[in-house]
Amino acid sequence: MTWNVLISPSQLSPKCLLLRKAIMVRLLEDFTNRKASEQHGYYVAVNQLKAIAKGKVRVLTGDTLFPVTFTCTTQKPMKGEVMVGYVGKVLRHGVFLRSGPAETIFLSDKVMSEYKYVGGENPVFMSEHSKLVKGAAVRFKVMGLRWMEDDRRFLLLATLAGDFLGPI
Repeated sequence: MTWNVLISPSQLSPKCLLLRKAIMVRLLEDFTNRKASEQHGYYVAVNQLKAIAKGKVRVLTGDTLFPVTFTCTTQKPMKGEVMVGYVGKVLRHGVFLRSGPAETIFLSDKVMSEYKYVGGENPVFMSEHSKLVKGAAVRFKVMGLRWMEDDRRFLLLATLAGDFLGPI
């Protein structure tokens, strides 16, 4: 992957090691701030810095733009993928799950026909053999997803329909 990293004049130094460090720190900051993209999914970690191309100075600001090539780990949810998540919130109409960087996964009560909602101080979805309670681990299948550009995240719809799916 190649990104442009912008370094301010105050971070530039004749010593190459400090420049390389400043570029790496800025790359990691940008990596954290971007969070995700529709094409690649969630950005998890930078693995290796492959190359730093020659910088180009911006005339008006004095900032230097360095094209940086690196490898990274990403996680992009796909329709039909089986994932493991944790119950974050139990509501009357379904359950919100979290799985890795994906924090907005909805499991509707409509696709959990064998589970019944039990309200109270600690709401829960109960079936004959198991229950979905806050903090429980759940294996689920991604039924659908949508990219939200404003929030830079994916919204996922989950289901428990299938073999070996449900609370773990």
